[in-house]
Amino acid sequence: MQSYTQVPTLIPVDPLMDRQDSDVLRQAMKGLGTDEQALIDVIAHRTSSQRQIIRETYSQVYERDLVKDLKSENSGHFKDVLVALMTPMPLYLAQALKNAIHKKNANTLMEVLYRDKASNENIKKAYMEEYGTELTEDLKSFPPARFGQFVVAMVNHDRSDVTDDLQVAKYLSQKLFDAGAGKSGISVEDEFMRILTKFNYPMLRLVFKEYLNIHGTEFQNLIDTKISEELTDTMKSIYLQITSPPAFLARELHSSMIGIGTDDPKLIRLVVSRCEIDMENIKEEYEKRYNTSLEEAITADTTRDYRRTLLALIAR
Repeated sequence: MQSYTQVPTLIPVDPLMDRQDSDVLRQAMKGLGTDEQALIDVIAHRTSSQRQIIRETYSQVYERDLVKDLKSENSGHFKDVLVALMTPMPLYLAQALKNAIHKKNANTLMEVLYRDKASNENIKKAYMEEYGTELTEDLKSFPPARFGQFVVAMVNHDRSDVTDDLQVAKYLSQKLFDAGAGKSGISVEDEFMRILTKFNYPMLRLVFKEYLNIHGTEFQNLIDTKISEELTDTMKSIYLQITSPPAFLARELHSSMIGIGTDDPKLIRLVVSRCEIDMENIKEEYEKRYNTSLEEAITADTTRDYRRTLLALIAR
């Protein structure tokens, strides 16, 4: 089970020269042609909150909407990643959730919602403002119903604050084992869902570590044999995300680029939303799992200014 310190690849510039950045951006898009590298040098090297300050300054100084200017002066996936970067993060992730609910994409839901309580509260607020409905109401309809119940509980964050109680971890691991052995009268699925929604992620990692220590096997083996078929793949993804978030996110990045074509919205979302959190951890896991660097994978799958933007975001 992986215990790690989150290491971002993008950190705030200090001091932020928002007026100067605004001038650079305006000059890059003024007149004939666009200086794409100048756009990258500013937008891909400022944090999400700093970009919002620049956007406001740009509006005040030039009486223009920066996002509208970026859309009119650029095209393709380069435009897409610039717009993603300039969208307030809670709104950007709320939009991703809406799309995931529409497309019944469970992995995207888990990827977006695997955040701290404050971040999820901001996403819920942005979702309501953007769509006029509660996120939890839309999640309830996500199939299968059991998974819908789980993600609603995940969003509501009604979890214990305990993170490192070894005795509790041993107790919970035994409860899971007893459920798998048919000793408790409760199914593994029910016990797993109960624990997932009542305890925070560091505590869950400790539970699964103790399960392995005490019983000599990973809990995932129970998922393979004791969880209903309609939930098996989803529960395995949740287990991976809890035990090693960088491994889960590296897998998701790989899936966005593997095979014919690229899932560019997914690639953009993963890079944009994780570069300020734990992208360095994800990069290390990616190289370990796929025997190539994330930089090499992105270089092979993208082109020109789009490529340069993504590479700037994951550089440290």
